Amino acid sequence: MTSPAKIRNPVEDHMLTPENAALVIIDFQPVQVASVVTMERRQLVANVVAVARTAKLYGLPIVLSTVNVETGRNQPTIHQLREVLPDAVAIDRTSINAWEDTEFADAVRATGRRKLIMVALWTEVCLVFPALDALKEGFEVYPIVDAVAGTSHEAHAAGLDRILQAGAKPISWIQLACELQRDWAREATVPGFAEIVFAAIHP
Repeated sequence: MTSPAKIRNPVEDHMLTPENAALVIIDFQPVQVASVVTMERRQLVANVVAVARTAKLYGLPIVLSTVNVETGRNQPTIHQLREVLPDAVAIDRTSINAWEDTEFADAVRATGRRKLIMVALWTEVCLVFPALDALKEGFEVYPIVDAVAGTSHEAHAAGLDRILQAGAKPISWIQLACELQRDWAREATVPGFAEIVFAAIHP
């Protein structure tokens, strides 16, 4: 068996690590999930749950946000995510652009992480707007392309194109899990990794 290369500094690594990344989840609420057309809704929910489970497994800071729950116009985060993240307190906003909510932006900054893994509904609005602001502020943004969806195929594609042109770095949720695990020798997280990833590949 070959020996792995010297372990890179996990904070300074140019790739995603448990020590340099944070997860941002925006507006995964029943109305938003029900209104998307670019991905089968059960698959979308399964994928974002896998993202949340992965972040929890590797100890990433997680910032969860909702819109218009306190005003009574909307419902809280979908129960599938709340079951995975029972201790997460959602930052509720009235702003469509989450970054324009001071509490939200401050919570992201407070993670101390410069690499932001982002999922939001819809792609063309609630992902694009805060992603653009985060990029402008110097964060690296990693949208998980198979855990976001839009109100039309055109809107979804245009939203992703806009943030990619601004410098966002697209990834898939399985790529995220593999990038955080990186080495089978990191045995503490192998069972959880296998449970999340292989269960999705072979349901």
